[in-house]
Amino acid sequence: MILLCGIPSEEPLRLVIEAADRRNLPYLLLNQRDSHYLGLRLAVTHGGLDGTLAVGDTTYRLSDIRGVYSRMIDSTLLPENRATRRHRPDPIAVERSRVFHDAFSQWLDLTDCRVLNRPGPMGSNMSKPYQCQLIRRCGFEIPETLVTNDPEAALAFYEKHRRIIFKSISSIRSIVREFNPNDRQSLQRLRHLPTQFQAFVPGVNLRVHAAGARLFATEIVTEATDYRYAARDGQTLTMWPLELPDDIAARCLRLSQQLTLPLCGIDLKRTPDGAYYCFEVNPAPAYSFYEDHTGQPIAAAIVDYLHGAYN
Repeated sequence: MILLCGIPSEEPLRLVIEAADRRNLPYLLLNQRDSHYLGLRLAVTHGGLDGTLAVGDTTYRLSDIRGVYSRMIDSTLLPENRATRRHRPDPIAVERSRVFHDAFSQWLDLTDCRVLNRPGPMGSNMSKPYQCQLIRRCGFEIPETLVTNDPEAALAFYEKHRRIIFKSISSIRSIVREFNPNDRQSLQRLRHLPTQFQAFVPGVNLRVHAAGARLFATEIVTEATDYRYAARDGQTLTMWPLELPDDIAARCLRLSQQLTLPLCGIDLKRTPDGAYYCFEVNPAPAYSFYEDHTGQPIAAAIVDYLHGAYN
């Protein structure tokens, strides 16, 4: 049995549920919005870590779970736990939810079964500059980078490269934008928030999803600086699957393994002269966006990996 965790209507989790159903494979669905009523008991025995998980009226042994796909969000962001003008959550229920999430997260880090992905290794994405150092060790080029809260340093970086982009240095999603030298006044905001600037790299965007030992590469053609928001910027977007050169595929697998992220989304760019730059690695990829555009069976690969069909 595998365990699928999160909000079932969220697209990546929904596709995995459907893939498991098509294969008639057994799974347990943990709806995160029911976390106030879930029960978790952990026990350390001579055989290792064990315990039980109570979902509804049924209790399951943790040792019977072969793999876990988790799309859990911070419990404080659940609608049931957030106070609004019309909703005042029960503080006892909120505390039950918090305690469950804390204990469940610890189990994900410690269990022997396959997990996509363990909370600990996902922390490498909390600092993009740190993650860039790990990316370089796996043989990828990275753009020349500046992290600063000094407007003058940012201007000097622009004068050096003439085209630069900027984005958040944290794991919080931000829209990648090209710096506009006509808007220099906005640079004063840097004094309150250090920002990452990178030399603009010309070429074609690629997204590579690793699911265990399997890779799914997608080529993205658009004029938008951040292709995820091409429609918002009034730009077209075309995507199709492609085969990576063997050496680049090997680097992607090595990167996934080095980061201990068997499921990840690797953002690359192929330059006109054939170089491959890597910008970052997403430890909780919304792969459904790419599967919907290309038909690549990423959800099916996730299910197969969790059931032990391949490494």
